[in-house]
Amino acid sequence: MNEWVRDVGDASFEAEVIERSRGVPVLVDFWAPWCGPCRTLGPLLDRLAAEHQGAFVVAKVNVDENPEVAGGFGIRSIPAVKAIREGAVVDEFVGALPEPALREFLRRILPSEADRLAERGVTAEQGGDRAGAEALYRRAIGSDPNHPAARLGLGRLLAASDPDAALAELARVLPGTPERAAADRIAARLRLGGDDGAGEEELERRLETDAADLAARLQLARVLAAKEQYETALAHLLEIVKRDRGYEDEAGRKLMLDIFNILGARHALTEKYRSELARVLFS
Repeated sequence: MNEWVRDVGDASFEAEVIERSRGVPVLVDFWAPWCGPCRTLGPLLDRLAAEHQGAFVVAKVNVDENPEVAGGFGIRSIPAVKAIREGAVVDEFVGALPEPALREFLRRILPSEADRLAERGVTAEQGGDRAGAEALYRRAIGSDPNHPAARLGLGRLLAASDPDAALAELARVLPGTPERAAADRIAARLRLGGDDGAGEEELERRLETDAADLAARLQLARVLAAKEQYETALAHLLEIVKRDRGYEDEAGRKLMLDIFNILGARHALTEKYRSELARVLFS
């Protein structure tokens, strides 16, 4: 056993596995002394942990001595290995894998070069080094063009200086990834932030004069949304859809969806106006 391999039990599991996995991947090796395949897999895991010099750690759980953890993970056959990152199981296998298969398993769970660059980019961004963060995000994208965290980070940085470029980057964040929802929220804010120079009072006067002035109503909705006055903005956008659902390439409907993305699916305003929008569209 080496410094990257340790015995873990019911009492220490939370600290040694769950909390530690927030900084480095943890491979939990469920085993027992009487298990022959376990005696084959265990030393191989130890050797690979030493070879990777802390890129991951191994937590060995004797299932006979620690039934609470074993039961919690539903262990019925050993050896069983659970790979944990950020407190959650991200991959697993049962049985004694041969070394080539085990190395492939590690390749899937260990941070890639793009992962490491994107993580450094986030640190630089949070520290106020925007130029350094942008360079790191671009290097990560050079290593992995589809890296969602790097695309999101670059889009987030560009949002302040080049909204069009930011929207292009955010659109490249892969669907189905955790970063996609954040990209949608940032993109929604960018699309809602446009201002043609008309002030809120002027736009309201235009609507008092002519309630059918959809250009004024649309711009007023943008101004209100930018000020986070979402309910009033949604009311104006819904009115646009009622009067002309195809106006400006369905701008009313699309901007309502942007606000829904910002607020979240379970927000009361989202639920209310999504229902109102559906009644207008499908009536």
